[in-house]
Amino acid sequence: MPSAMLDADLDNFESVLSTAEAQGSGPLFLLFLANRDPAIGHSWCPDCVRAEPVIYKTLENSNKQTTLLRAYVGDRPTWRNPAHPWRLDKRFGLKGVPTLILWRNGIVAGRLEDYEAHLEDRVRKLLEMATSDM
Repeated sequence: MPSAMLDADLDNFESVLSTAEAQGSGPLFLLFLANRDPAIGHSWCPDCVRAEPVIYKTLENSNKQTTLLRAYVGDRPTWRNPAHPWRLDKRFGLKGVPTLILWRNGIVAGRLEDYEAHLEDRVRKLLEMATSDM
């Protein structure tokens, strides 16, 4: 796992993001995910189920100091709403989940969209980009 992992949702995201930015233990990654569905015991999003273990394993195997903020977008109806706050937020412009973002100095410095967030080589390249100029 990353050096530090924080969880947030729509209600507390801004305060958790501020905390993560202040921690400063290496690069900060934002992972936007679908909530877990208690009826099935895992995320309602199959792409999230596939990508999460790859992302965690890649960050853990890197032996680099990283912070991961997991931001849960909500249940399926909440996320499917075109007016979802993170879809409209110009900082993120989310189109799908999972989305892994390298967050640096308050802006997106790199990102992996839903269709590529499960690819270990892409996650590794994003991590290398994050740590190459630190």
